[in-house]
Amino acid sequence: MAAPAPICSLLGQPALPLLSAEGDINIGAVFPLHRNAVLKVHSFTSRPEKTPCISFDPREFQFAQTLIFALEEINNSSDLLPGLSLGYQVYDSCSYAPLAIHSALALMNSPGPEDSLGNPSSCSRSPAVLGIVGESSSTSTIGISSLVGPFSIPVISHFATCACLSNKKKFPSFFRTIPSDFYQSRALAKLVKHFGWNWVGVVNSNNDYGNNGMATFLEAAWHDGVCVEYQESIHRTDPREKILEVVRVIRRATARVVVLFLTLGDLIPLMNELALEGDPGLQWVGSEAWITARVLTENKAYGFLRGAVGFAIRNARLDGLEGFLDKVHPSQAPDNTLLREFWETVFQCSFEGGSSTLCTGTESLAKLKNQYTDMSELRISNKVYTAVYAIAHALHNLLTDLKNDTDSGNRPVYTSQQVLQYLKEVRFRVKTGEEIWFDANGDVVACYDLVNWQQEENGTLQFHAVGLYDSSMPPEQRITFNKRKLVWAGGQAEAPAAVCSESCPTGTRKAVQKGKPVCCYDCVPCAEGEISNITDSNGCYRCDLDYWSNEKRDRCVLKPVEFLSYEEMMGIVLVFFSLLGSGVTTLVAVVFSVHKDT
Repeated sequence: MAAPAPICSLLGQPALPLLSAEGDINIGAVFPLHRNAVLKVHSFTSRPEKTPCISFDPREFQFAQTLIFALEEINNSSDLLPGLSLGYQVYDSCSYAPLAIHSALALMNSPGPEDSLGNPSSCSRSPAVLGIVGESSSTSTIGISSLVGPFSIPVISHFATCACLSNKKKFPSFFRTIPSDFYQSRALAKLVKHFGWNWVGVVNSNNDYGNNGMATFLEAAWHDGVCVEYQESIHRTDPREKILEVVRVIRRATARVVVLFLTLGDLIPLMNELALEGDPGLQWVGSEAWITARVLTENKAYGFLRGAVGFAIRNARLDGLEGFLDKVHPSQAPDNTLLREFWETVFQCSFEGGSSTLCTGTESLAKLKNQYTDMSELRISNKVYTAVYAIAHALHNLLTDLKNDTDSGNRPVYTSQQVLQYLKEVRFRVKTGEEIWFDANGDVVACYDLVNWQQEENGTLQFHAVGLYDSSMPPEQRITFNKRKLVWAGGQAEAPAAVCSESCPTGTRKAVQKGKPVCCYDCVPCAEGEISNITDSNGCYRCDLDYWSNEKRDRCVLKPVEFLSYEEMMGIVLVFFSLLGSGVTTLVAVVFSVHKDT
């Protein structure tokens, strides 16, 4: 009797995409559409419920809609993937790494509305997608890439910048359209050094993005002679007491420049606490994760961020995106709870009524001004757009080659491994004019705008691009900017001073203060016969034998030749004693001569 065939069953509740559309080829995506997940303590006596998510994020929803916009643009194109349609499955990670991994598992196992517990077919299908776009945070992206990497499913992130993701041994299928922090961290250190700041404080996110980025910054800063007075790390889930302790450290420190290598979610709690006690009067240097976040400039309590500088992803304009975003409406999918939540969030209303304003559905997104409708800062949205096109071009090249190698009557068979291989070799130019290709680590060429926060006449804060960083240039030419366009903290036209000790002038040497970093020192005058002819000299140098140090101890001068004069006191004294000695000698000689016979 033959053994019964093994039955494959789906265990647990299948995760379903929040936004989806079927196509001939499907692309997966994971975005943190909510800022927080409500974690519960499970009793383990019943099946755990789905983790609820709170704090809808309009910015991430714009990223998701940009992905759909790019896919529809490709589907309507006759040049790219003609005759084929691209579908999508968008999942919500709720800014929580375990949920991001859960979403990746769902994309690998192809769950659908027909899936149920005990349905064998749900375990026998191939992966639903040939590529995954996401996630926005480095920590979640690390989890996703670690999971799908062994299965050769490409992951292209638009916002995960941790340099650790460039390790191809750990993340063989990872790519990104945003530059690695390997370059940004070093660029920030060079920027700090360029402005003469050698005494700074640093605060970073307590996650993979912040910890790895800050470690690279500290290493580069040390090589450039920049000292760090304090280093603090925070996370948005930290208790308020931890945030307040960091605020106290910042306010009590002597460093007047603070480098914030933080995600936007971690920065806001810190800014809220700083705002309660007024302007700390500091110069802020920011990373790309928050330096162009419009939500910060819209909050008047954060006015003390005026003058902030930092590197941001280069801006772009996506023609047609604004009209596409304005057309999003809950009526497109009446049963989609995400669209209803989006509408209720941006218009501060409710379809259920109650104590809130009733949503009528006639509200206009075109008249709304918020993170979702803001078209002035499409830096990250452009990276989502580029990631979709990277997968599409890889698919196009793959299918073109397969079609040439197979009979015209047979449909080409392709796998995620093939898509991965073609992504490594893809090279194309998007309509914004940017040329995209990936190096051996899956990274693109690093190019940043140097952004400066400046206050307009109406009192609002705006981002102004005042410079550029291009990693393709020689090291000494990578950073270029216009100093005259920069505005500093407090609206000052001159860069603030940020040093532990003032420069030692010529004629002195540096003596490091005991127990403090090398940037803290006293200026000790050179000893007689020694000089120092440069500022901040670490030591004094002895003059040659025929030379002597001048009064300022900054130059060796020829020793003067002095002659005695009979008119000087010293000359008179010496002549007197010389004559006295001669007279005594003569007197003794005369006495001996007269009494020589006695």
